[in-house]
Amino acid sequence: MKKMNVESFNLDHTKVKAPYVRLAGVTEGQNGDKIFKYDIRLKQPNKEHMEMPALHSLEHLMAENVRNHLEHVVDLSPMGCQTGFYLAVINHDDYTGILEALEKTLNDVLVAEEVPACNEIQCGWAASHSLEGAKELAQQLLEKRSEWKDVFE
Repeated sequence: MKKMNVESFNLDHTKVKAPYVRLAGVTEGQNGDKIFKYDIRLKQPNKEHMEMPALHSLEHLMAENVRNHLEHVVDLSPMGCQTGFYLAVINHDDYTGILEALEKTLNDVLVAEEVPACNEIQCGWAASHSLEGAKELAQQLLEKRSEWKDVFE
């Protein structure tokens, strides 16, 4: 297959085994800063996906709470295919630290009493949320914690 510009388009999605957390790329800036992009895959590509209200709430909860456990966060965003998230961090190449911060963040989701910024002022589609759905996704991912490092079948 032709080499694509987007890293994930070059990933053979039939060979991965979700859930996993993998380093998807490193980009170095002109001043030496490095952005590390992680693929946090919850669902098996082309077999299952997250429903939008649960995904949306999990995004809000993770994006807000991961910053309590990791100072280097640039962004946490959902994948359009609804199978996972991307986490971008700056100048932090500690994979084990990423896994630990993710675990703490998911545990925060389990005890959350509300979805942060779940209103029309702070969210572009405030009607599409599910706290319970987000908690179910977080629980499913935590139950497979021992498998996060295993990317390929």
